[in-house]
Amino acid sequence: MTRPPAAYAPAGDGAYVLGVDSGGSGLRVALGRVELPGPLATTVCAEPVRTGPGGIDAGHLLDQLLPAARELLGRASGSASSPGGAATGELAALAVGAAGMATLGERLRTELPGALAEALGVRRLALAADAVTAYAGAVGQRPGAVVAGGTGLIALGTDLTEWQRADGWGHLLGDSGGGAWIGRAGLDAAMRAHDGRRGGSPALLERLRAVFGPAEALPGLLYPRSDRPAVVASFAPEVAACAGADAVAAGILRAAAGHIAEAAAAVCPTTAGKGGELVEGAEVALTGGLFRMGEPLLGPLREELAHLLPGTGVTTAAGDPLTGALRIACALATGDLRLPRHPTMLFVPPEHGRGQGGRTSVGDESRTG
Repeated sequence: MTRPPAAYAPAGDGAYVLGVDSGGSGLRVALGRVELPGPLATTVCAEPVRTGPGGIDAGHLLDQLLPAARELLGRASGSASSPGGAATGELAALAVGAAGMATLGERLRTELPGALAEALGVRRLALAADAVTAYAGAVGQRPGAVVAGGTGLIALGTDLTEWQRADGWGHLLGDSGGGAWIGRAGLDAAMRAHDGRRGGSPALLERLRAVFGPAEALPGLLYPRSDRPAVVASFAPEVAACAGADAVAAGILRAAAGHIAEAAAAVCPTTAGKGGELVEGAEVALTGGLFRMGEPLLGPLREELAHLLPGTGVTTAAGDPLTGALRIACALATGDLRLPRHPTMLFVPPEHGRGQGGRTSVGDESRTG
């Protein structure tokens, strides 16, 4: 595991850090201090960062991030001053977590270090996949695993030497057990009831009609939309609502729980790689809107996890991906970032502004996981 060399100078108390969470619902920014456990202030930019043929649009992210960061820093510097009245604190580190960072983040990794150093004077930067910031928010810097569930689903685990990932491949190739998977299974059962085929659920057909209108009109409503996964996932809570009295809906959630538990088991750290004993004290944290469906999903999921990962603790995430980004920034600022570096999952470039001969920063060696 890469550790900060002795020449690395950790930031002292009073230094500011920024955490950024870029997702489908917009850009969120949190300002904190290295000595404090939580944010001083947060702000939200409602427009999601654009993604084009070249990947995530670094310019569009900067257009939203820089004004938000300056506003937060300005407010904090104006209210947190030294006894003599002078503003205290520097921006010691910044961490950006973004959906699609691992596969679509090349422009961010190329353009952000220099742009943020020039605009904000920050040289310590981490660029992370949103699954990594979800992990940091849920588990911190301990060995374990996190399952992040929403429209899609991804599991991520680490023993603090490398990352293990399962699923997160999108609604066409995976995301098994996620919101779109559950919603699609529920709509399939509803359409089977409409046709009179085996496996149909009259209860789910009734909910389909209440939510979308006539069943035969659903293809025309659904197929032309570019946000089909989200629309399909919007039916997942209807499946959960029917599960108490409908065997088909309950079966869908049991199957989803099996997929989720399998993903968690695939990434939970072991002492000797695949097939080894589970790392002592490792836990599985659940995060994301999927798990707000409650007991209809959580009940069978606990049973499946107990079967596949006996003795492993299962918890609800203590913090969200924005909390995770702030934690990564704090750890980077103090020289205590223990999560494994990775060229795309957790990219920590050299401190911007140092020449090759003086490269002493965290992140000069990227672990490939």
